[in-house]
Amino acid sequence: MILSDFHCHTAFSSDSDTAPELMVEQAIRLGLRYLCITDHMDYLFPTQYEQTFTFDVAEYQDKLVRLKERYRGQITLLTGVELGLRNEPDICPPCQSYYRSLVHDYPWDFLIGSTHVLEKIDPYYPEYWQQHSAADGMLAYFESILENIRSYDMFQVYGHLDYLVRYLPVDTKDYHYPDYLDLFDEIFKLLIAQGRGIEVNTAGYKYGLPYAHPRPELLRRYRELGGEILTIGSDAHKPEHIAYDYKRAGEMLLSLGFRYYTIFQNQKPEFLPL
Repeated sequence: MILSDFHCHTAFSSDSDTAPELMVEQAIRLGLRYLCITDHMDYLFPTQYEQTFTFDVAEYQDKLVRLKERYRGQITLLTGVELGLRNEPDICPPCQSYYRSLVHDYPWDFLIGSTHVLEKIDPYYPEYWQQHSAADGMLAYFESILENIRSYDMFQVYGHLDYLVRYLPVDTKDYHYPDYLDLFDEIFKLLIAQGRGIEVNTAGYKYGLPYAHPRPELLRRYRELGGEILTIGSDAHKPEHIAYDYKRAGEMLLSLGFRYYTIFQNQKPEFLPL
């Protein structure tokens, strides 16, 4: 049974208006033992968009300290952040510097690395797909993940590895994953060698996909290569999406041969039985 949600967002993220305490209270109602709030920090997010995806870290840390005390004994509340990693040559160095300072200056339990922007475009918007076919757009996204793993050293797991499938400009939201298996082998081998992992992001189910992110075939390959670090998160932006479709996710992981999942406290992994 999965008792942790290690990816969720609150009003500290530009795309949520939910008070953190509402997420905590929902997690308690669902019987979770651990909740890690991982609000968006996308430094140098493209200025053409209205949202900034940054927040006041000192205010966040202060809020979480107070909530930890308020809900002590009911749930273990952990401090996290989802870092938006960038591979553009002029953006990568300042992002590296900013994120290293962020990690050094504040106490974090857990840090997700994610790709939300590449080529200075958020692929959520049609302009990215006006420049790419579905296949080429997915390839550029996966290549950026590999580059970011090589460039950034301050995260524990890479988030929602194939979430870009949600925004493909085709009626059937799917991709021919065998075309990218060599690239994913590189991604998985590098993460494993670095002692880092990946997440199972159940928002794929919420978006109507038949799988969580990444798809089961990729999770199976990660395990075959020796991957063990696997956090589980809903990517919830509202209380009702906390621990979304966890029963389905747990059954899927067991069918692939996984027996444990991972939580982090003080950036150190702990393994819990599924």
